[in-house]
This record gives sequence, C-alpha cells and structure tokens, in this order.
Amino acid sequence: MQFRASHKYAPISARKARLVVDLIRGRHVNDALQVLRRTPKRASYLVDKVLRSAMANADQSLEADMEALTVARVWVDEAPTRRKMRAGARGRGHVVRSRTCHISVELDDGQ
Repeated sequence: MQFRASHKYAPISARKARLVVDLIRGRHVNDALQVLRRTPKRASYLVDKVLRSAMANADQSLEADMEALTVARVWVDEAPTRRKMRAGARGRGHVVRSRTCHISVELDDGQ
C-alpha cells in the first residue's frame, strides 16, 4: 500500500528543498530519518516533518507493515511566489520575491 503526506506552501524555494529530497529518495524510512537529522540544511527540517506525517498515516492503517516502509516517491513542486516591495535608493522600490514550494512524500510497504 502507498501512504502520502504533503506540505503545501512551505516557506523555502523549491531548488533548495530538492537538494535535500534527493538524499532520501528510495531509502528505508529509518535511514531517511537518520540522513535528515544529520543534514545541515533548513529544508531537512521541513522534509522530516512531512516524512513523519506520512509515517503516521501509515501507522493508522491496520494493514501497513511498518518495518518495510520505504520512500517510494518524493518530489518538490514550485508554489506561488509572494512579492513584496522594499524601499530602494532614490525613492524607488525593489521587489523581494519570497519563494514557496509544495513538498510531497509517498511511502510504500511492498504489499
């Protein structure tokens, strides 16, 4: 069976989150958690929360084999970019882009 969790509008750019997501793709869940704990990136905290949420979804199912869970698919999509104006030189305004992303994790227990 497959179990899914996602984090919509995560406050980090998709490019930065993809660096962390590539580290855990295809791994066993316990190995993926160890890798995320030891990764010094801000995105690892966000991906860790989504992975734990998917594990909790699997735990709710009675047929799930928790010992055989692996990260089947994990992907990051771009979300809308928030634009803010910031004061610039000579009375002008500069646009500050706050990029967001959607982080999705899909676990599989091999059944």
